[in-house]
Amino acid sequence: MKKLFVLLLFISSLLKAEDIEIRLVFNSFNVDGTIVIQSLNSNKNYAYNLNRATKPLLPASTFKIPNSLIILNEKLLKDENQIIKWDNKKRFLDVWNQDQTLKSAFKYSCVWCYQKFAKQISIQKYENYLKLFDYGNKKVGIDSSSFWLDGDIKITAFEQVEFLKKLYLNNLPLDKKYINIVKDIMFEEKNRKYKLSSKTGWATSVKNRHGWYVGFLETKNDVWFFATNLLIEDFKRLDLRKKVTLEVLRQKRVI
Repeated sequence: MKKLFVLLLFISSLLKAEDIEIRLVFNSFNVDGTIVIQSLNSNKNYAYNLNRATKPLLPASTFKIPNSLIILNEKLLKDENQIIKWDNKKRFLDVWNQDQTLKSAFKYSCVWCYQKFAKQISIQKYENYLKLFDYGNKKVGIDSSSFWLDGDIKITAFEQVEFLKKLYLNNLPLDKKYINIVKDIMFEEKNRKYKLSSKTGWATSVKNRHGWYVGFLETKNDVWFFATNLLIEDFKRLDLRKKVTLEVLRQKRVI
Protein backbone atom coordinates (compact mmCIF):
# COMPACT_ATOMS: atom_id res chain seq x y z
CA MET A 1 0.00 0.00 0.00
CA LYS A 2 2.84 2.38 0.87
CA LYS A 3 4.53 1.62 -2.46
CA LEU A 4 1.31 2.39 -4.33
CA PHE A 5 0.82 5.66 -2.45
CA VAL A 6 4.36 6.85 -3.19
CA LEU A 7 3.98 5.88 -6.85
CA LEU A 8 0.67 7.72 -7.18
CA LEU A 9 2.12 10.78 -5.46
CA PHE A 10 5.06 10.77 -7.86
CA ILE A 11 2.83 10.33 -10.91
CA SER A 12 0.50 13.12 -9.80
CA SER A 13 3.46 15.49 -9.57
CA LEU A 14 4.38 14.63 -13.15
CA LEU A 15 0.89 15.22 -14.49
CA LYS A 16 1.27 18.97 -14.16
CA ALA A 17 3.03 19.34 -17.47
CA GLU A 18 4.30 17.23 -20.33
CA ASP A 19 8.08 17.04 -20.56
CA ILE A 20 8.73 18.99 -23.76
CA GLU A 21 12.44 18.09 -23.93
CA ILE A 22 11.69 14.39 -23.90
CA ARG A 23 8.83 14.76 -26.37
CA LEU A 24 11.20 16.45 -28.81
CA VAL A 25 13.65 13.56 -28.51
CA PHE A 26 10.92 11.01 -29.27
CA ASN A 27 9.74 13.13 -32.20
CA SER A 28 13.27 13.43 -33.58
CA PHE A 29 13.52 9.63 -33.73
CA ASN A 30 9.96 9.31 -35.06
CA VAL A 31 8.99 6.78 -32.41
CA ASP A 32 6.14 6.38 -29.91
CA GLY A 33 6.59 5.13 -26.40
CA THR A 34 7.53 6.11 -22.89
CA ILE A 35 10.48 6.61 -20.59
CA VAL A 36 10.76 6.82 -16.81
CA ILE A 37 13.94 8.08 -15.14
CA GLN A 38 14.56 8.35 -11.41
CA SER A 39 17.69 9.34 -9.52
CA LEU A 40 18.90 7.70 -6.35
CA ASN A 41 20.45 10.70 -4.59
CA SER A 42 19.23 13.96 -6.13
CA ASN A 43 15.48 13.30 -5.98
CA LYS A 44 15.15 14.17 -9.67
CA ASN A 45 12.52 12.27 -11.63
CA TYR A 46 11.39 12.43 -15.24
CA ALA A 47 8.68 10.66 -17.16
CA TYR A 48 7.16 10.95 -20.62
CA ASN A 49 3.79 9.61 -21.80
CA LEU A 50 2.31 8.62 -18.46
CA ASN A 51 -0.48 6.60 -20.07
CA ARG A 52 2.15 4.28 -21.51
CA ALA A 53 4.39 4.42 -18.43
CA THR A 54 1.58 3.10 -16.23
CA LYS A 55 0.41 0.44 -18.69
CA PRO A 56 1.28 -3.17 -17.75
CA LEU A 57 3.21 -4.78 -20.61
CA LEU A 58 5.02 -8.03 -21.30
CA PRO A 59 8.59 -7.73 -19.97
CA ALA A 60 10.04 -9.89 -22.78
CA SER A 61 13.79 -10.36 -22.30
CA THR A 62 14.04 -7.77 -19.54
CA PHE A 63 12.69 -10.64 -17.42
CA LYS A 64 16.14 -12.19 -17.78
CA ILE A 65 17.15 -9.94 -14.87
CA PRO A 66 14.86 -11.60 -12.28
CA ASN A 67 15.08 -14.92 -14.13
CA SER A 68 18.87 -14.96 -13.69
CA LEU A 69 18.43 -14.36 -9.97
CA ILE A 70 15.95 -17.25 -9.78
CA ILE A 71 18.17 -19.64 -11.74
CA LEU A 72 21.12 -18.88 -9.47
CA ASN A 73 19.05 -19.12 -6.30
CA GLU A 74 17.71 -22.50 -7.46
CA LYS A 75 21.36 -23.55 -7.93
CA LEU A 76 20.78 -24.53 -11.54
CA LEU A 77 24.00 -22.66 -12.29
CA LYS A 78 26.82 -21.89 -9.87
CA ASP A 79 28.00 -18.65 -11.48
CA GLU A 80 27.98 -16.56 -14.66
CA ASN A 81 30.79 -18.55 -16.31
CA GLN A 82 29.51 -22.11 -16.04
CA ILE A 83 29.09 -23.66 -19.49
CA ILE A 84 25.57 -24.19 -20.83
CA LYS A 85 25.87 -26.85 -23.54
CA TRP A 86 24.28 -26.06 -26.90
CA ASP A 87 21.88 -28.76 -28.17
CA ASN A 88 23.05 -28.29 -31.79
CA LYS A 89 19.67 -26.99 -32.94
CA LYS A 90 19.96 -24.01 -35.29
CA ARG A 91 18.03 -20.96 -34.13
CA PHE A 92 17.19 -17.37 -35.05
CA LEU A 93 20.54 -15.73 -34.21
CA ASP A 94 23.99 -17.14 -35.00
CA VAL A 95 25.31 -16.12 -31.58
CA TRP A 96 22.75 -18.48 -30.01
CA ASN A 97 24.09 -21.48 -31.94
CA GLN A 98 26.98 -22.34 -29.63
CA ASP A 99 27.75 -23.14 -26.02
CA GLN A 100 26.79 -20.33 -23.67
CA THR A 101 27.36 -19.08 -20.16
CA LEU A 102 24.87 -17.10 -18.08
CA LYS A 103 26.90 -14.02 -18.98
CA SER A 104 26.71 -14.61 -22.75
CA ALA A 105 23.10 -15.84 -22.63
CA PHE A 106 22.11 -12.62 -20.87
CA LYS A 107 24.09 -10.43 -23.25
CA TYR A 108 22.70 -12.06 -26.40
CA SER A 109 19.19 -12.70 -24.98
CA CYS A 110 19.58 -16.39 -25.72
CA VAL A 111 16.02 -17.68 -25.41
CA TRP A 112 16.80 -21.42 -25.46
CA CYS A 113 19.24 -21.06 -22.56
CA TYR A 114 16.69 -19.50 -20.24
CA GLN A 115 13.95 -21.87 -21.38
CA LYS A 116 16.22 -24.82 -20.59
CA PHE A 117 16.32 -23.76 -16.94
CA ALA A 118 12.77 -22.41 -16.76
CA LYS A 119 11.44 -25.89 -17.59
CA GLN A 120 13.03 -27.05 -14.33
CA ILE A 121 11.17 -24.41 -12.28
CA SER A 122 7.49 -24.90 -11.53
CA ILE A 123 4.81 -22.30 -12.09
CA GLN A 124 4.20 -22.20 -8.34
CA LYS A 125 7.88 -21.50 -7.66
CA TYR A 126 7.90 -18.70 -10.21
CA GLU A 127 4.79 -17.18 -8.66
CA ASN A 128 6.44 -17.33 -5.23
CA TYR A 129 9.52 -15.54 -6.56
CA LEU A 130 7.44 -12.86 -8.28
CA LYS A 131 5.66 -12.19 -4.98
CA LEU A 132 8.98 -12.18 -3.17
CA PHE A 133 10.39 -9.62 -5.64
CA ASP A 134 7.07 -7.71 -5.89
CA TYR A 135 7.58 -7.92 -9.64
CA GLY A 136 4.85 -6.61 -11.94
CA ASN A 137 1.45 -8.26 -11.66
CA LYS A 138 3.09 -11.45 -10.28
CA LYS A 139 1.23 -13.68 -12.76
CA VAL A 140 2.80 -16.51 -14.75
CA GLY A 141 0.15 -18.32 -16.75
CA ILE A 142 0.17 -21.93 -17.94
CA ASP A 143 3.75 -22.30 -19.25
CA SER A 144 6.76 -21.65 -17.03
CA SER A 145 9.15 -21.83 -19.99
CA SER A 146 7.87 -18.83 -21.97
CA PHE A 147 5.52 -16.74 -19.84
CA TRP A 148 7.72 -13.64 -20.06
CA LEU A 149 7.35 -13.79 -23.86
CA ASP A 150 3.69 -14.69 -24.28
CA GLY A 151 2.18 -15.43 -20.86
CA ASP A 152 0.30 -13.48 -18.23
CA ILE A 153 3.18 -11.59 -16.63
CA LYS A 154 2.96 -7.81 -17.12
CA ILE A 155 4.98 -4.93 -15.74
CA THR A 156 4.88 -1.13 -16.12
CA ALA A 157 7.83 1.16 -16.76
CA PHE A 158 7.46 2.55 -13.24
CA GLU A 159 7.55 -0.97 -11.80
CA GLN A 160 10.64 -1.80 -13.84
CA VAL A 161 12.41 1.13 -12.20
CA GLU A 162 11.29 0.11 -8.71
CA PHE A 163 12.61 -3.41 -9.23
CA LEU A 164 15.94 -2.10 -10.54
CA LYS A 165 16.32 0.05 -7.42
CA LYS A 166 15.86 -2.97 -5.19
CA LEU A 167 18.41 -4.90 -7.24
CA TYR A 168 20.98 -2.11 -7.13
CA LEU A 169 20.56 -1.54 -3.39
CA ASN A 170 20.63 -5.28 -2.61
CA ASN A 171 17.10 -5.02 -1.24
CA LEU A 172 15.98 -8.41 -2.54
CA PRO A 173 15.61 -11.37 -0.18
CA LEU A 174 18.36 -13.44 -1.83
CA ASP A 175 22.01 -14.17 -1.18
CA LYS A 176 24.02 -11.06 -2.01
CA LYS A 177 26.41 -13.09 -4.16
CA TYR A 178 23.59 -13.89 -6.61
CA ILE A 179 22.55 -10.24 -6.77
CA ASN A 180 26.15 -9.23 -7.47
CA ILE A 181 26.45 -11.82 -10.24
CA VAL A 182 23.36 -10.41 -11.95
CA LYS A 183 24.62 -6.85 -11.60
CA ASP A 184 27.87 -8.04 -13.14
CA ILE A 185 26.22 -9.60 -16.19
CA MET A 186 24.10 -6.46 -16.65
CA PHE A 187 27.25 -4.34 -17.17
CA GLU A 188 27.27 -2.91 -20.70
CA GLU A 189 29.85 -0.13 -20.96
CA LYS A 190 31.95 2.34 -19.03
CA ASN A 191 33.65 5.64 -19.89
CA ARG A 192 34.88 8.74 -18.08
CA LYS A 193 31.35 10.03 -17.55
CA TYR A 194 29.34 6.98 -16.55
CA LYS A 195 28.98 3.24 -16.05
CA LEU A 196 25.98 1.69 -17.79
CA SER A 197 24.22 -1.55 -16.81
CA SER A 198 21.16 -2.63 -18.78
CA LYS A 199 18.93 -5.18 -20.46
CA THR A 200 16.97 -5.02 -23.70
CA GLY A 201 13.74 -6.76 -24.59
CA TRP A 202 11.41 -7.08 -27.57
CA ALA A 203 7.86 -8.39 -27.20
CA THR A 204 6.81 -9.87 -30.54
CA SER A 205 3.83 -12.01 -29.51
CA VAL A 206 1.53 -9.02 -28.98
CA LYS A 207 -0.43 -7.03 -31.55
CA ASN A 208 1.66 -3.89 -31.05
CA ARG A 209 5.24 -5.06 -30.74
CA HIS A 210 7.22 -3.16 -28.17
CA GLY A 211 10.86 -2.90 -27.18
CA TRP A 212 12.33 -2.35 -23.72
CA TYR A 213 15.59 -0.85 -22.55
CA VAL A 214 15.95 -0.88 -18.76
CA GLY A 215 18.82 -0.46 -16.35
CA PHE A 216 20.83 2.00 -14.32
CA LEU A 217 23.53 4.51 -15.11
CA GLU A 218 26.11 5.41 -12.48
CA THR A 219 27.69 8.87 -12.62
CA LYS A 220 30.16 10.48 -10.24
CA ASN A 221 27.49 11.83 -7.90
CA ASP A 222 24.37 9.80 -8.57
CA VAL A 223 22.72 6.66 -9.91
CA TRP A 224 19.96 6.98 -12.50
CA PHE A 225 17.42 4.23 -13.04
CA PHE A 226 15.57 4.10 -16.35
CA ALA A 227 12.91 2.14 -18.19
CA THR A 228 12.24 2.90 -21.84
CA ASN A 229 9.45 1.23 -23.79
CA LEU A 230 9.02 1.91 -27.51
CA LEU A 231 6.50 0.71 -30.07
CA ILE A 232 8.77 -1.10 -32.53
CA GLU A 233 7.56 -3.39 -35.30
CA ASP A 234 10.80 -3.67 -37.30
CA PHE A 235 13.86 -5.59 -36.06
CA LYS A 236 16.04 -3.01 -37.81
CA ARG A 237 14.79 -0.26 -35.50
CA LEU A 238 15.66 -2.01 -32.23
CA ASP A 239 18.74 0.16 -31.81
CA LEU A 240 16.36 3.04 -31.04
CA ARG A 241 15.78 1.61 -27.57
CA LYS A 242 19.24 2.61 -26.45
CA LYS A 243 19.62 5.65 -28.71
CA VAL A 244 16.45 7.30 -27.43
CA THR A 245 17.36 6.56 -23.81
CA LEU A 246 20.85 8.03 -24.03
CA GLU A 247 19.64 11.09 -25.90
CA VAL A 248 17.01 11.78 -23.23
CA LEU A 249 19.71 11.42 -20.55
CA ARG A 250 21.85 13.91 -22.47
CA GLN A 251 18.98 16.38 -22.79
CA LYS A 252 18.40 16.09 -19.03
CA ARG A 253 22.14 16.71 -18.47
CA VAL A 254 22.59 13.41 -16.71
CA ILE A 255 25.45 12.56 -19.10
